[in-house]
Amino acid sequence: MAKQDKNIFKETYPVLGMSCASCAGSAESIIQQQEGVQEASVNYGTGNLTVTYQSKITSTEKLQQALQSAGFDLLLEDESHQQETLEAIQEDYFKQLQFKTIWAVILSLPVVIIGMFFMNMPFANPIMFVFSTPVVVWLGRDFFLGAWKQARNKMVNMDTLVALSTGIAYVFSVFNMFFMDFWMKRGIHAHVYFEAASVIITFILIGKLLEAKAKGNTSTALKKLIGLQPKTVIVVQENGAEVVLPIENVKIGDQLLVKPGEKIAVDGVVVAGDSYVDESMLSGEPIALHKEKGDKVFAGTINQKGSFQFQALKVGKETMLSQIIKMVQDAQGSKAPVQKLVDKIAGIFVPTVIAIAVITFIVWSIFGGEHATVQALMASVTVLVIACPCALGLATPTAIMVGVGKGAENGILIKDAESLELAKKVNAIILDKTGTITEGRPQVSDLFWLNENETHPSILFSLEKKSEHPLAEAVVKLLSDTKSVQLDQFESITGKGAKAKYQDETYFVGNIKWLLEQNVFISEDLKSKSEIWLSQSKTVVWFANNKEALAVMAISDQIKPTSIKAIKTLQDQGIEVYMLTGDNQQTAKAIAEQTGIKNYKADVLPQDKADFVKTLQQQGKIVAMVGDGINDSTALATADVSIAMGKGSDIAMDVAKMTIISSDLSKISKAIRLSQQTVATIRQNLFWAFIYNIIGIPIAAGILYPINGFLLNPMLAGAAMALSSVSVVSNSLRLKWKK
Repeated sequence: MAKQDKNIFKETYPVLGMSCASCAGSAESIIQQQEGVQEASVNYGTGNLTVTYQSKITSTEKLQQALQSAGFDLLLEDESHQQETLEAIQEDYFKQLQFKTIWAVILSLPVVIIGMFFMNMPFANPIMFVFSTPVVVWLGRDFFLGAWKQARNKMVNMDTLVALSTGIAYVFSVFNMFFMDFWMKRGIHAHVYFEAASVIITFILIGKLLEAKAKGNTSTALKKLIGLQPKTVIVVQENGAEVVLPIENVKIGDQLLVKPGEKIAVDGVVVAGDSYVDESMLSGEPIALHKEKGDKVFAGTINQKGSFQFQALKVGKETMLSQIIKMVQDAQGSKAPVQKLVDKIAGIFVPTVIAIAVITFIVWSIFGGEHATVQALMASVTVLVIACPCALGLATPTAIMVGVGKGAENGILIKDAESLELAKKVNAIILDKTGTITEGRPQVSDLFWLNENETHPSILFSLEKKSEHPLAEAVVKLLSDTKSVQLDQFESITGKGAKAKYQDETYFVGNIKWLLEQNVFISEDLKSKSEIWLSQSKTVVWFANNKEALAVMAISDQIKPTSIKAIKTLQDQGIEVYMLTGDNQQTAKAIAEQTGIKNYKADVLPQDKADFVKTLQQQGKIVAMVGDGINDSTALATADVSIAMGKGSDIAMDVAKMTIISSDLSKISKAIRLSQQTVATIRQNLFWAFIYNIIGIPIAAGILYPINGFLLNPMLAGAAMALSSVSVVSNSLRLKWKK
């Protein structure tokens, strides 16, 4: 649940009772008409309603009642139990569907055999009536109930088509069986179509069963993520006692024990022990990471051989795993731009089909010749049966669900369907330098002492340990094994460095300009070293006493091992790569040369980055911005596709539409390839869904009859309709196995 201000809420709930894309449209329009609702979207692929409403005017209970009046329902469960309840409902639905399908097949077989081969056997019609009645009235009753509820609300959906087609065929057959003389007096042989009614329902049930199974597979990535969180944890109490508690009871500050092979329950920091932790399920990186005191651990990752204790920092919805799950759910439930057009078509699809069926009946009644009425009835029934709004409704969301899920499995979090659809069009990528191309962790690459003695490293270590400068951390890390000493009169001077006294002597650490101001002597050896390092785009830091410079250090931010190859891969894909950095021109040039980037800008402020994005957009480019810091957030918000590095700031990740958990640049080309594959799958699905209906409906209406005398059997129409939905979902599932 997202709270935007005191009275406006944005929530997502599963909608129950939807049977097709038209149902999603009906449910969406019902919610949109409710007072106090600002925005509502129902996704048939995920079965979820996302609604923004004013709590002072309406409530979720009122929205639920509105849906219930139309034959739908809303699952208003607490988020922690919602998924379990939904899975239980879906499992129960699948079992019921399985039961109905098996019995429909068993009861329909004798009807088909008699109807096709033994129509002249004694009592053929009564036997078919006995076997088909349970199929239509009992196993197919949900279609009729659904159609009735829709009709009461002046709406139509797939249930309407099935109920009309099978109902007409069944009632017509019953009339012909009991009132055969009515037709005989008019010189017409009375046919029965029990096999058509029962087989149509059987095929549609088979299709729904296969569709439910396939749709379940599209959300396996989400189920895997949810399954990563353990149900119980071992809490170490203050007296040292170990207590097993449900994960819901864990509070921030609790100390938890993790044994070998166990899943980590919440986000925290290691306080005792060490081990290797497999974070591949979050980052997509296969190598286990060593964790020791002070290192962060995340919910859902798996401890390997060691054992350690950690303190809980984030619990419940705040953990990284919970945020990932929420992001994946939101993305799978969001609508791609193309889906909005498809929804409009699906909304008018059923009324259009009913109109075509009526026209078909009228045309056949006038021009059908000797058996005009019967032919008119069968042709209109076939039109109603073959039309399938489900294939249209499933074409986009199933591909999006699989695409988003596959991204999550590979450490690429996609926030919405629009960015997944747009990423394939990207032809310009802007990269921030620090933390994106480079590690974002300054390290001392070189240290040169003029005349080192035992106390100088300790003084330098103690001086940098007190400093707040970001580069000081790199020096402290290098000298971490050095003993610290007691310093007096420590003072930090912004833009210059820091100074302190040790045994009545003043020591300085900072830039050369400051040392020269203090009239400190700098030897030629130290100067020549610093000049070499400066030419390599390294930052130079000096250490001195009040007489002379004692040491010089070079600090650099290492380029990530994968960055050079990743940038070349993007360039090979025909994408222009730009680098923007707030660093100096010398450093920017060196990094650009090492990584093969031809276009770069140095000394760039946050607003300059956003302005540069706009400049490229004005040139007609589709721009992706990749960054990791707060200073990148404006540019990320401006770009067409925004990508954040997972090890960066929370603000950057909030703004970005995609997040690379491992901060590995090579994942960007994978995200673009995933976008290409997903969009290709959507286009294939929509092509087949439209072609199926464009070709199928005219053939069902009898357009080929004047040419070659062909009339489509309603039973075959039912099979084709069932197959169309299954083929669309199956095509989406192929995405899972693509590289």
